[in-house]
Amino acid sequence: MTETAVGAGDERLRRWRLVLGGDEADGTGCVLSGRDAAMDGALGALYGKGSGGGRPGRDRSAGLGASAPSVARWLGDIRTYFPSSVVQVMQRDAIDRLGLSALLLEPEMLEAVEADVHLVGTLLSLNKAMPETTKETARAVVRKVVEDLEKKLATRTRATLTGALDRSARISRPRHHDIDWNRTIAANLKHYLPEYRTVVPERLIGYGRASQSVKKEVVLCIDQSGSMAASVVYASVFGAVLASMRSIATRLVVFDTAVVDLTDQLDDPVDVLFGTQLGGGTDINRALAYCQSQITRPADTVVVLISDLYEGGIRDEMLKRVAAMKASGVQFVALLALSDEGAPAYDREHAAALAALGAPAFACTPDLFPEVMAAAIEKRPLPVPDTR
Repeated sequence: MTETAVGAGDERLRRWRLVLGGDEADGTGCVLSGRDAAMDGALGALYGKGSGGGRPGRDRSAGLGASAPSVARWLGDIRTYFPSSVVQVMQRDAIDRLGLSALLLEPEMLEAVEADVHLVGTLLSLNKAMPETTKETARAVVRKVVEDLEKKLATRTRATLTGALDRSARISRPRHHDIDWNRTIAANLKHYLPEYRTVVPERLIGYGRASQSVKKEVVLCIDQSGSMAASVVYASVFGAVLASMRSIATRLVVFDTAVVDLTDQLDDPVDVLFGTQLGGGTDINRALAYCQSQITRPADTVVVLISDLYEGGIRDEMLKRVAAMKASGVQFVALLALSDEGAPAYDREHAAALAALGAPAFACTPDLFPEVMAAAIEKRPLPVPDTR
Protein backbone atom coordinates (compact mmCIF):
# COMPACT_ATOMS: atom_id res chain seq x y z
CA MET A 1 0.00 0.00 0.00
CA THR A 2 1.37 3.42 -0.93
CA GLU A 3 2.10 6.13 1.59
CA THR A 4 -0.69 8.22 0.06
CA ALA A 5 -3.21 5.41 0.53
CA VAL A 6 -2.11 4.92 4.13
CA GLY A 7 -2.53 8.65 4.78
CA ALA A 8 -6.01 8.64 3.26
CA GLY A 9 -6.98 5.63 5.38
CA ASP A 10 -5.78 7.33 8.56
CA GLU A 11 -7.77 10.45 7.68
CA ARG A 12 -10.93 8.38 7.20
CA LEU A 13 -10.40 6.70 10.58
CA ARG A 14 -9.86 10.08 12.18
CA ARG A 15 -13.12 11.44 10.73
CA TRP A 16 -15.10 8.33 11.75
CA ARG A 17 -13.63 8.58 15.25
CA LEU A 18 -14.88 12.19 15.55
CA VAL A 19 -18.30 11.16 14.28
CA LEU A 20 -18.71 8.03 16.43
CA GLY A 21 -17.48 9.53 19.67
CA GLY A 22 -14.81 7.12 20.83
CA ASP A 23 -16.77 4.71 22.98
CA GLU A 24 -15.88 1.01 22.94
CA ALA A 25 -18.24 0.25 20.07
CA ASP A 26 -16.91 2.76 17.58
CA GLY A 27 -14.45 0.19 16.19
CA THR A 28 -11.90 2.66 14.84
CA GLY A 29 -9.11 2.10 17.35
CA CYS A 30 -8.12 5.70 16.67
CA VAL A 31 -6.78 7.84 19.51
CA LEU A 32 -7.15 11.59 19.23
CA SER A 33 -4.75 14.17 20.59
CA GLY A 34 -4.15 17.90 20.49
CA ARG A 35 -6.60 19.89 18.34
CA ASP A 36 -8.59 16.78 17.40
CA ALA A 37 -9.14 15.92 21.05
CA ALA A 38 -10.33 19.46 21.73
CA MET A 39 -12.75 19.29 18.79
CA ASP A 40 -14.05 15.97 20.08
CA GLY A 41 -14.60 17.49 23.50
CA ALA A 42 -16.60 20.39 22.02
CA LEU A 43 -18.76 17.96 20.02
CA GLY A 44 -19.21 15.66 22.99
CA ALA A 45 -20.34 18.50 25.24
CA LEU A 46 -23.25 19.08 22.89
CA TYR A 47 -24.03 15.70 21.34
CA GLY A 48 -22.76 13.19 23.91
CA LYS A 49 -24.77 11.34 26.57
CA GLY A 50 -23.69 13.70 29.32
CA SER A 51 -25.15 16.61 27.41
CA GLY A 52 -28.64 15.23 27.67
CA GLY A 53 -28.90 14.87 23.92
CA GLY A 54 -26.84 11.79 23.11
CA ARG A 55 -27.84 8.25 22.35
CA PRO A 56 -28.27 5.71 25.16
CA GLY A 57 -25.07 4.02 26.19
CA ARG A 58 -22.80 6.82 25.02
CA ASP A 59 -20.93 9.22 27.28
CA ARG A 60 -18.54 11.41 25.36
CA SER A 61 -18.32 14.10 28.01
CA ALA A 62 -20.00 15.66 31.00
CA GLY A 63 -21.96 18.14 28.86
CA LEU A 64 -22.19 21.91 29.25
CA GLY A 65 -24.26 21.97 32.40
CA ALA A 66 -25.91 25.24 33.39
CA SER A 67 -22.72 27.15 34.12
CA ALA A 68 -22.30 30.39 32.22
CA PRO A 69 -18.47 30.24 32.36
CA SER A 70 -18.43 26.71 30.89
CA VAL A 71 -20.82 27.76 28.12
CA ALA A 72 -18.68 30.82 27.37
CA ARG A 73 -15.59 28.61 27.06
CA TRP A 74 -17.47 26.18 24.83
CA LEU A 75 -18.67 29.01 22.56
CA GLY A 76 -15.09 30.17 22.24
CA ASP A 77 -13.90 26.64 21.46
CA ILE A 78 -16.35 26.00 18.66
CA ARG A 79 -15.50 29.35 17.04
CA THR A 80 -11.86 28.27 17.14
CA TYR A 81 -12.29 24.78 15.70
CA PHE A 82 -15.22 25.06 13.27
CA PRO A 83 -16.24 27.37 10.37
CA SER A 84 -18.94 29.98 10.93
CA SER A 85 -21.69 27.97 9.19
CA VAL A 86 -21.03 24.98 11.48
CA VAL A 87 -20.83 27.22 14.56
CA GLN A 88 -24.31 28.57 13.82
CA VAL A 89 -25.75 25.06 13.56
CA MET A 90 -24.08 23.98 16.83
CA GLN A 91 -25.33 27.09 18.64
CA ARG A 92 -28.86 26.38 17.42
CA ASP A 93 -28.62 22.78 18.57
CA ALA A 94 -27.28 23.86 21.97
CA ILE A 95 -30.22 26.22 22.49
CA ASP A 96 -32.75 23.59 21.40
CA ARG A 97 -31.23 20.47 23.01
CA LEU A 98 -29.74 21.83 26.21
CA GLY A 99 -32.19 24.58 27.11
CA LEU A 100 -29.57 27.34 27.06
CA SER A 101 -31.98 30.11 26.09
CA ALA A 102 -31.87 31.59 29.60
CA LEU A 103 -28.11 32.07 29.33
CA LEU A 104 -28.65 34.33 26.31
CA LEU A 105 -30.15 36.82 28.75
CA GLU A 106 -26.62 37.52 29.99
CA PRO A 107 -24.62 40.16 28.03
CA GLU A 108 -21.37 38.18 28.10
CA MET A 109 -23.11 35.24 26.42
CA LEU A 110 -24.48 37.41 23.62
CA GLU A 111 -21.05 38.85 22.96
CA ALA A 112 -19.67 35.32 22.54
CA VAL A 113 -22.21 33.89 20.11
CA GLU A 114 -22.12 33.90 16.30
CA ALA A 115 -25.03 36.09 15.21
CA ASP A 116 -27.47 34.79 12.56
CA VAL A 117 -31.17 34.87 11.71
CA HIS A 118 -31.97 31.94 14.02
CA LEU A 119 -30.27 33.62 16.98
CA VAL A 120 -32.29 36.77 16.30
CA GLY A 121 -35.47 34.68 16.40
CA THR A 122 -34.45 33.23 19.75
CA LEU A 123 -33.67 36.68 21.17
CA LEU A 124 -37.02 38.02 20.01
CA SER A 125 -38.82 35.14 21.73
CA LEU A 126 -36.95 36.07 24.94
CA ASN A 127 -37.57 39.79 24.54
CA LYS A 128 -40.16 40.16 27.30
CA ALA A 129 -37.99 38.25 29.79
CA MET A 130 -34.81 40.12 28.91
CA PRO A 131 -33.34 42.25 31.71
CA GLU A 132 -32.42 45.86 30.95
CA THR A 133 -28.72 45.05 31.30
CA THR A 134 -28.98 42.69 28.31
CA LYS A 135 -31.28 44.63 25.98
CA GLU A 136 -28.61 46.98 24.65
CA THR A 137 -26.32 44.06 23.78
CA ALA A 138 -29.24 42.15 22.25
CA ARG A 139 -30.14 45.11 20.06
CA ALA A 140 -26.53 45.35 18.89
CA VAL A 141 -26.55 41.66 17.94
CA VAL A 142 -29.86 42.01 16.10
CA ARG A 143 -28.71 45.18 14.34
CA LYS A 144 -25.60 43.46 13.00
CA VAL A 145 -27.67 40.66 11.48
CA VAL A 146 -30.22 43.10 10.05
CA GLU A 147 -27.56 45.34 8.50
CA ASP A 148 -25.87 42.33 6.90
CA LEU A 149 -29.20 41.20 5.44
CA GLU A 150 -29.98 44.68 4.12
CA LYS A 151 -26.62 44.87 2.35
CA LYS A 152 -27.30 41.49 0.77
CA LEU A 153 -30.93 42.06 -0.25
CA ALA A 154 -31.58 45.78 -0.74
CA THR A 155 -29.88 46.56 -4.08
CA ARG A 156 -31.43 43.72 -6.04
CA THR A 157 -34.85 44.27 -4.47
CA ARG A 158 -34.92 47.97 -5.38
CA ALA A 159 -33.69 47.32 -8.92
CA THR A 160 -36.22 44.54 -9.55
CA LEU A 161 -39.18 46.45 -8.17
CA THR A 162 -38.24 49.74 -9.84
CA GLY A 163 -38.37 47.96 -13.19
CA ALA A 164 -41.70 46.38 -12.34
CA LEU A 165 -43.15 49.72 -11.25
CA ASP A 166 -42.06 51.42 -14.47
CA ARG A 167 -43.56 48.66 -16.59
CA SER A 168 -46.81 48.68 -14.63
CA ALA A 169 -47.29 52.45 -14.98
CA ARG A 170 -48.22 52.36 -18.66
CA ILE A 171 -49.90 55.42 -20.17
CA SER A 172 -52.23 55.70 -23.18
CA ARG A 173 -50.62 58.75 -24.81
CA PRO A 174 -46.91 58.12 -24.41
CA ARG A 175 -44.12 60.10 -26.00
CA HIS A 176 -42.35 58.30 -28.81
CA HIS A 177 -39.43 57.06 -26.69
CA ASP A 178 -41.87 55.84 -23.97
CA ILE A 179 -43.88 53.56 -26.29
CA ASP A 180 -43.97 49.87 -25.37
CA TRP A 181 -43.90 48.59 -28.96
CA ASN A 182 -44.50 44.92 -28.16
CA ARG A 183 -47.73 45.65 -26.28
CA THR A 184 -48.79 48.34 -28.74
CA ILE A 185 -48.49 45.96 -31.71
CA ALA A 186 -50.28 43.16 -29.83
CA ALA A 187 -53.15 45.52 -28.93
CA ASN A 188 -53.55 46.71 -32.57
CA LEU A 189 -53.20 43.52 -34.61
CA LYS A 190 -56.82 43.83 -35.74
CA HIS A 191 -55.79 47.00 -37.54
CA TYR A 192 -53.22 45.25 -39.73
CA LEU A 193 -53.28 46.43 -43.37
CA PRO A 194 -52.05 43.60 -45.66
CA GLU A 195 -51.54 45.84 -48.70
CA TYR A 196 -49.15 48.03 -46.73
CA ARG A 197 -47.82 45.20 -44.53
CA THR A 198 -48.17 47.36 -41.47
CA VAL A 199 -50.23 47.84 -38.33
CA VAL A 200 -52.10 51.08 -37.75
CA PRO A 201 -51.71 51.75 -34.02
CA GLU A 202 -54.99 53.36 -33.00
CA ARG A 203 -54.05 52.88 -29.33
CA LEU A 204 -50.52 53.46 -28.06
CA ILE A 205 -49.32 51.75 -24.90
CA GLY A 206 -46.30 53.14 -23.11
CA TYR A 207 -44.31 53.03 -19.93
CA GLY A 208 -45.03 55.72 -17.39
CA ARG A 209 -42.25 58.21 -16.83
CA ALA A 210 -40.45 57.91 -13.53
CA SER A 211 -42.01 60.07 -10.86
CA GLN A 212 -41.91 60.59 -7.13
CA SER A 213 -45.60 59.82 -6.70
CA VAL A 214 -46.82 56.62 -5.05
CA LYS A 215 -47.61 54.02 -7.71
CA LYS A 216 -48.32 50.96 -5.58
CA GLU A 217 -49.30 50.15 -2.03
CA VAL A 218 -47.91 47.05 -0.31
CA VAL A 219 -49.27 45.55 2.90
CA LEU A 220 -47.08 42.97 4.62
CA CYS A 221 -49.22 40.93 7.04
CA ILE A 222 -46.95 38.75 9.17
CA ASP A 223 -47.87 35.85 11.44
CA GLN A 224 -45.69 36.19 14.57
CA SER A 225 -46.32 32.72 15.97
CA GLY A 226 -43.14 31.04 17.22
CA SER A 227 -42.64 28.85 14.13
CA MET A 228 -42.43 31.95 11.92
CA ALA A 229 -39.39 33.54 13.62
CA ALA A 230 -37.05 33.55 10.60
CA SER A 231 -39.87 34.82 8.37
CA VAL A 232 -40.50 37.72 10.75
CA VAL A 233 -36.82 38.72 10.53
CA TYR A 234 -36.67 38.63 6.74
CA ALA A 235 -40.07 40.31 6.32
CA SER A 236 -39.01 43.18 8.59
CA VAL A 237 -35.87 43.74 6.53
CA PHE A 238 -37.79 43.65 3.25
CA GLY A 239 -40.41 45.96 4.76
CA ALA A 240 -37.72 48.53 5.51
CA VAL A 241 -36.33 48.22 1.97
CA LEU A 242 -39.77 48.67 0.40
CA ALA A 243 -40.51 51.63 2.68
CA SER A 244 -37.34 53.33 1.41
CA MET A 245 -38.80 53.40 -2.13
CA ARG A 246 -40.86 56.54 -2.71
CA SER A 247 -43.04 54.88 -5.34
CA ILE A 248 -44.29 52.27 -2.87
CA ALA A 249 -46.41 53.01 0.20
CA THR A 250 -45.60 50.18 2.57
CA ARG A 251 -47.56 49.03 5.61
CA LEU A 252 -46.31 46.33 7.98
CA VAL A 253 -48.74 44.50 10.26
CA VAL A 254 -47.91 41.66 12.67
CA PHE A 255 -50.45 39.46 14.37
CA ASP A 256 -51.17 36.55 16.68
CA THR A 257 -54.62 36.75 18.26
CA ALA A 258 -54.15 40.54 18.30
CA VAL A 259 -53.08 42.84 15.48
CA VAL A 260 -50.27 45.42 15.74
CA ASP A 261 -49.46 47.96 13.03
CA LEU A 262 -45.71 48.70 13.03
CA THR A 263 -45.68 50.89 9.93
CA ASP A 264 -44.42 53.94 11.80
CA GLN A 265 -41.29 52.00 12.79
CA LEU A 266 -40.33 50.85 9.28
CA ASP A 267 -37.40 53.25 9.05
CA ASP A 268 -35.61 50.96 11.52
CA PRO A 269 -36.24 47.21 11.14
CA VAL A 270 -34.61 46.59 14.52
CA ASP A 271 -37.40 48.60 16.15
CA VAL A 272 -39.89 46.56 14.12
CA LEU A 273 -38.40 43.29 15.35
CA PHE A 274 -38.42 44.34 18.98
CA GLY A 275 -42.01 45.43 18.50
CA THR A 276 -43.02 41.84 17.69
CA GLN A 277 -43.92 39.21 20.25
CA LEU A 278 -43.17 35.72 18.98
CA GLY A 279 -45.49 32.97 20.15
CA GLY A 280 -49.16 32.89 21.03
CA GLY A 281 -52.22 32.00 19.00
CA THR A 282 -53.22 32.96 15.46
CA ASP A 283 -56.19 34.91 14.11
CA ILE A 284 -55.60 35.41 10.40
CA ASN A 285 -59.13 36.62 9.77
CA ARG A 286 -58.77 39.48 12.26
CA ALA A 287 -55.42 40.48 10.75
CA LEU A 288 -56.80 40.47 7.20
CA ALA A 289 -59.84 42.46 8.35
CA TYR A 290 -57.51 45.18 9.62
CA CYS A 291 -55.42 45.13 6.43
CA GLN A 292 -58.56 45.32 4.31
CA SER A 293 -59.73 48.38 6.25
CA GLN A 294 -56.47 50.18 5.35
CA ILE A 295 -56.76 49.67 1.59
CA THR A 296 -57.78 52.80 -0.31
CA ARG A 297 -56.65 51.89 -3.85
CA PRO A 298 -57.46 48.20 -4.37
CA ALA A 299 -56.32 48.02 -7.99
CA ASP A 300 -52.90 49.36 -6.99
CA THR A 301 -52.46 47.30 -3.80
CA VAL A 302 -50.52 44.11 -3.08
CA VAL A 303 -51.30 42.26 0.16
CA VAL A 304 -48.68 39.71 1.26
CA LEU A 305 -49.81 37.28 3.95
CA ILE A 306 -46.88 35.42 5.53
CA SER A 307 -48.28 32.59 7.64
CA ASP A 308 -48.33 28.82 8.07
CA LEU A 309 -52.14 29.21 7.78
CA TYR A 310 -53.04 27.51 11.08
CA GLU A 311 -56.10 29.65 11.67
CA GLY A 312 -57.46 30.07 15.17
CA GLY A 313 -60.13 32.52 14.04
CA ILE A 314 -63.06 32.07 11.70
CA ARG A 315 -61.92 30.04 8.68
CA ASP A 316 -64.84 30.78 6.35
CA GLU A 317 -64.65 34.50 7.09
CA MET A 318 -60.93 34.48 6.34
CA LEU A 319 -61.51 32.92 2.91
CA LYS A 320 -64.41 35.26 2.15
CA ARG A 321 -62.17 38.19 3.01
CA VAL A 322 -59.45 37.01 0.64
CA ALA A 323 -62.04 36.49 -2.12
CA ALA A 324 -63.45 39.99 -1.54
CA MET A 325 -60.02 41.61 -1.71
CA LYS A 326 -59.20 39.81 -4.95
CA ALA A 327 -62.57 40.74 -6.44
CA SER A 328 -61.87 44.41 -5.68
CA GLY A 329 -58.60 44.26 -7.64
CA VAL A 330 -56.11 43.57 -4.84
CA GLN A 331 -53.17 41.32 -5.72
CA PHE A 332 -53.05 38.76 -2.90
CA VAL A 333 -49.88 36.77 -2.17
CA ALA A 334 -49.78 33.95 0.42
CA LEU A 335 -46.35 32.83 1.63
CA LEU A 336 -46.04 29.86 3.97
CA ALA A 337 -42.57 31.10 4.93
CA LEU A 338 -40.09 33.78 3.92
CA SER A 339 -36.79 32.12 4.76
CA ASP A 340 -34.13 29.68 3.56
CA GLU A 341 -35.60 26.87 5.67
CA GLY A 342 -38.22 25.65 3.19
CA ALA A 343 -41.91 25.24 3.93
CA PRO A 344 -42.78 24.75 7.59
CA ALA A 345 -45.60 22.53 8.75
CA TYR A 346 -48.71 24.27 7.45
CA ASP A 347 -52.46 23.84 7.15
CA ARG A 348 -52.85 22.08 3.80
CA GLU A 349 -56.62 22.46 3.75
CA HIS A 350 -56.37 26.24 4.01
CA ALA A 351 -53.57 26.31 1.44
CA ALA A 352 -55.76 24.36 -1.01
CA ALA A 353 -58.69 26.70 -0.35
CA LEU A 354 -56.54 29.76 -1.10
CA ALA A 355 -55.24 28.13 -4.28
CA ALA A 356 -58.85 27.57 -5.37
CA LEU A 357 -59.36 31.33 -4.99
CA GLY A 358 -56.39 32.00 -7.28
CA ALA A 359 -53.93 32.68 -4.45
CA PRO A 360 -51.49 29.74 -4.32
CA ALA A 361 -49.65 29.44 -0.99
CA PHE A 362 -45.97 28.55 -1.17
CA ALA A 363 -42.71 28.93 0.72
CA CYS A 364 -40.49 31.69 -0.60
CA THR A 365 -36.75 32.20 -0.18
CA PRO A 366 -35.34 35.70 0.36
CA ASP A 367 -33.68 35.48 -3.08
CA LEU A 368 -37.04 34.79 -4.77
CA PHE A 369 -39.03 37.43 -2.91
CA PRO A 370 -38.15 40.39 -5.21
CA GLU A 371 -39.34 38.38 -8.24
CA VAL A 372 -42.58 37.46 -6.45
CA MET A 373 -43.24 41.12 -5.63
CA ALA A 374 -42.38 42.24 -9.18
CA ALA A 375 -44.86 39.72 -10.60
CA ALA A 376 -47.56 40.87 -8.18
CA ILE A 377 -46.96 44.54 -9.02
CA GLU A 378 -47.18 43.81 -12.76
CA LYS A 379 -50.17 41.49 -12.21
CA ARG A 380 -48.34 38.58 -13.80
CA PRO A 381 -48.55 34.94 -12.64
CA LEU A 382 -46.41 34.46 -9.55
CA PRO A 383 -43.16 32.48 -9.91
CA VAL A 384 -44.31 29.61 -7.66
CA PRO A 385 -41.40 27.21 -7.01
CA ASP A 386 -41.80 23.64 -8.22
CA THR A 387 -41.77 21.51 -5.05
CA ARG A 388 -42.31 18.16 -6.72
